[in-house]
Amino acid sequence: MDADFDLYRLSDEHEAIREAAREMCTSKVAPHAAEVDETAQFPQAAYDALRATDFHAPHIPEKYGGAGADALATCIVIEEVARACASSSLIPAVNKLGTMPLLLAGSDDVKARYLPPVARGEAMFSYGLSEREAGSDTASMKTRATPDGDGWVLNGQKSWITNAGTSTYYTVMAVTDQAAGTKGISAFVVEDGDDGFSVGALERKLGIKGSPTRELLFDNCYIPGDRLVGEPGDGLKIALRTLDHTRVTIGAQAVGIADGALAAATGYVRERQQFGRAIADFQGVQFMLADMAMKVEAARQMVYRAAAASERNEPRLSFLGAAAKCFASDVAMEVTTDAVQLFGGYGYTRDYPVERMMRDAKITQIYEGTNQIQRMVMARQLLKG
Repeated sequence: MDADFDLYRLSDEHEAIREAAREMCTSKVAPHAAEVDETAQFPQAAYDALRATDFHAPHIPEKYGGAGADALATCIVIEEVARACASSSLIPAVNKLGTMPLLLAGSDDVKARYLPPVARGEAMFSYGLSEREAGSDTASMKTRATPDGDGWVLNGQKSWITNAGTSTYYTVMAVTDQAAGTKGISAFVVEDGDDGFSVGALERKLGIKGSPTRELLFDNCYIPGDRLVGEPGDGLKIALRTLDHTRVTIGAQAVGIADGALAAATGYVRERQQFGRAIADFQGVQFMLADMAMKVEAARQMVYRAAAASERNEPRLSFLGAAAKCFASDVAMEVTTDAVQLFGGYGYTRDYPVERMMRDAKITQIYEGTNQIQRMVMARQLLKG
């Protein structure tokens, strides 16, 4: 045996990132999580703490003023923040989602203009793909961008946009050539001050209440031509490739939520006394904890494997990203539900964090592609041969 065998373990650098993120989250994020959920207010204290430690958008390359964290390190940050507060974890997660199209396909000018403000914590970046009648079926979107001189005019709306109204910038997909079908969709950067652009009312949600979710509304919104991301007609390809990378971060969020619930439940059963002893002494409780921990660890390894594939841009990323997101989010729902069960009646109250974690976990099975869509993605990849 060799204690220095380096496969299947995190590097010292990645472990140091986890340690720093957990320390920050324990002192600066977790104390505000219940209030953020209760008031449905943006987690400003968490955002300030994330900016102070460069964890708000760690994925942005050093070339643009960012920390230059790799995909695995970014997932570790998101996991640790989600362990404390799922709403707060959407700050680094959605900053990556919004900027990923630029990193994949943006011109040097677009990247140089929009990435540094996000890296400095002066702006946030959201992503506009889904619509009321075009959720999983993204190709049926109705938002249009028509040529106007050197630019484009957007009309339409986008739904379920995370951090809408708080973000400064948005990557928005719109139809530029209706006759071209899936090859007639293009990507644009929209700024919050653009004429004709507004956001809708806050959605009233089951969970992640501290992360604002709104519609994006476009009424003859003029976009200069230099804000096109990639080439005209490349929008759907860019959008789907973006999701290949960012579904991994939702898997990381799900692992964090599940691990937070497991930690809370483990601590509780050690202290809770029934029949003259801690309920942790009962085999039925021990079996539940063992199953929960087993699922969390399996999900974590899937997410880390997919993160490595994302960093290397492997051909199997579509499968691995979908698998990691799907499995980890199902685990998050199962583990948080079991955590509530272990708390008994107390778990059903807001006096303890597990009911919040259960509500927060549900969305990980839905956004960035429902888990039914993930299974379709995986099956198609398998059947390609």
